[in-house]
Amino acid sequence: MSDVLLRTEGLCKSFAIGESVIEVLSGIDLEIRRGETVAVTGESGVGKSTLLHILGTLDRPTRGRVWIGGEDAFLKDPISLARLRNATVGFVFQFHHLLPEFSSLENVMMPGRIAGLPPAEVRARARTILEDVGLGHRLDQPVTKLSGGERQRVAVARALVLDPPLVLADEPTGNLDPESGDQIANLLLSMNRSRGTTIVVVTHNERIAARLGRRLEIRRGRAEPRAASSARTSG
Repeated sequence: MSDVLLRTEGLCKSFAIGESVIEVLSGIDLEIRRGETVAVTGESGVGKSTLLHILGTLDRPTRGRVWIGGEDAFLKDPISLARLRNATVGFVFQFHHLLPEFSSLENVMMPGRIAGLPPAEVRARARTILEDVGLGHRLDQPVTKLSGGERQRVAVARALVLDPPLVLADEPTGNLDPESGDQIANLLLSMNRSRGTTIVVVTHNERIAARLGRRLEIRRGRAEPRAASSARTSG
């Protein structure tokens, strides 16, 4: 098995606005290895979230290729691509996108239900991961009654419930107070250490970016490496 989990080649993304074409990503080549923690930083509007969505196959590049676990993602038909995404990638969004009519447990069970796993297995997995993120006492609580930090922990649990090798997090602490944000960062780093999960985080938070093993800064459509801080080992 290759040590490289995620690779891109010549990745470009452009958008048509009226008669103009705006190129956001301009030929990004990168490799992310299994077990890495990577921060993606840069000014607002430079394409950080766009890059993350393409890496997770939620969006398609205008040009270029993405390999996930050695598979050329965008050569797959839509059904095969959806299967690859569900089995390989967990997502954590800034606006957690939980289903408000469901409980914490039911939200975390959703990826397993989509994957067609036996209901008893899905429930057991969801219960275990919620206990791991400190929400074992909130299993049957409607997510509308949880705090912002608790909701984001449910979102992290949902991303991890199928034990994907890769988790992509888009500003996961952006709407949280500093203490809750640190808890989410601690949780992601803990899962990296205990499960070997590869973590890629888009963030404006310098303190959190410094705790991750590597940093890529998006500038002028390119991903430029920046030196990692020794602070990544704290917490």
